[in-house]
Amino acid sequence: MESRDREPLVRKTSSSYRTFPESTARRLDREYLRSLHNKRLYLAVFAAVLGNFSFGFALVYPSPVIPALEAHPSPALRLDQHTAPWFGSVFTLGAAAGGLSTMLLNDCLGRKLSIMFSALPSALGYALLAGAQGLWMLLLGRVLTGYAGGVTSASIPVMPGVCRAGGAGGELGDTHPPIPECFSPHCAALAGLVLDWRWLAVAGEVPVLAMVLLLCFMPNSPRFLLSQGKEEEALGSLCWLRGEDTDYAREYEQIKDSVRKQSRRVSCAELKDPFLYKPILIAGAMRFLQQLSGVTCILVYLQPIFKKTSVILEPEYDAALVGLVRLSAVAIAAVSMDKAGRKILLFVSAGVMLVSNLTMGLYIHFVPVSHNGTVANTTL
Repeated sequence: MESRDREPLVRKTSSSYRTFPESTARRLDREYLRSLHNKRLYLAVFAAVLGNFSFGFALVYPSPVIPALEAHPSPALRLDQHTAPWFGSVFTLGAAAGGLSTMLLNDCLGRKLSIMFSALPSALGYALLAGAQGLWMLLLGRVLTGYAGGVTSASIPVMPGVCRAGGAGGELGDTHPPIPECFSPHCAALAGLVLDWRWLAVAGEVPVLAMVLLLCFMPNSPRFLLSQGKEEEALGSLCWLRGEDTDYAREYEQIKDSVRKQSRRVSCAELKDPFLYKPILIAGAMRFLQQLSGVTCILVYLQPIFKKTSVILEPEYDAALVGLVRLSAVAIAAVSMDKAGRKILLFVSAGVMLVSNLTMGLYIHFVPVSHNGTVANTTL
């Protein structure tokens, strides 16, 4: 008897958190989707994901810079085996602080202003890196750019929902953040071939300034405006994004209903609902395991790793090649995601990472540093 009474309660709790009713699970019918041809939506997304580009650029900035600073003539700027790891890793401390503070920033400012706010520490951090006269300026610059990256990485993921409402599928909705994050390290590696480490920091300012300039012309998200009780502004924002010739009023009512349902607090009893805790556990575990794969460490110290292993090409060219491979992988995922499914792609990705990390680890462990250049060129 008790189990029968509990089942309707669970169903009721779950349905209250669905973004839209089951009868309109696709949000908009096909006619509405076909009517959306507003290029301003894609301009808004592009302006926002410039923050992802800046995050990826700042993340891999140490890769071409550490070798240059290890050979720097000034003792105040020269990195050694103790300071070089700090220069690469303090970025993550700033990113953690930025991600945590974004929970407050998004509620108070909205995602648009939060992303624009991130430009301030980012620009200041790059300025410190470009004009560094000592180790403390290098470390502080890394922390500030890391903080900005944490803010953008926590604010920008809302954009896939905006894209899907505009009729975009997995190609744009789910892969638009990784594309600039993978493209920017490639650009940083290529720029490192021709630019000094100070000018490389100056180049990092360009996407930050472009992002702020474009976002100045963009409205706040309709969902944030509705949460602030600004219904007329929310309707105008949705009209700007979708276009005046579309049935945006229908989507507006759905967003309004969603904001109303999700504005109430979640009780501890409701967290036991599988509809709530299962997605949280899956998403959290996937992100945690992804970081445990060590991909971030590899990207940050890419050129130093290739410098020690001396694999065929010069370290800077090897780093650029890795960026090209990552960008190609994202493009393949964008094309095949809706056809093959995300689960299959995750299995393939995990298998390739396992073989790659195992191969690199065994190679570095068993081949002496003084000999691995010769071994790599003759047996790889």
